Amino acid sequence: MNADRLKKLPLFEDLPHKQLDRIAMWADEVDLPAGKPLMAEGNWAHEFFVIESGTASVDHQDTHVADLGPGDFFGEMALLEHQRRSATVTTSSPMRAIVMHAREFAAMDAEMPEITERIRAVMRARQGTDQQR
Repeated sequence: MNADRLKKLPLFEDLPHKQLDRIAMWADEVDLPAGKPLMAEGNWAHEFFVIESGTASVDHQDTHVADLGPGDFFGEMALLEHQRRSATVTTSSPMRAIVMHAREFAAMDAEMPEITERIRAVMRARQGTDQQR
């Protein structure tokens, strides 16, 4: 993973290069085809995604609730709250995503709590308007 690519994403755009380098060590970059299931409602959480390019569809109880695109992230809620996934997410176009597995996400939370506080702020906003994600 390249730190310069992370800097282009809103979640990480104002971080110092040293922090970006650290996150880049924890993250992987993946290319995914359209129609790829990324997480299933009710399953345990194992990863966090940030969309670099492409789109994804979010469904809750078989109802479409949101579309996600570049800069959006998902998978954080179950990791931070130690709960099962609250929604199913499937790519709706070819996608390039940054993926961080649970162990690395926990390390980021421990070493850089300001980043997970940003994530929690978005999570709280989503819960206020969109309980499904």
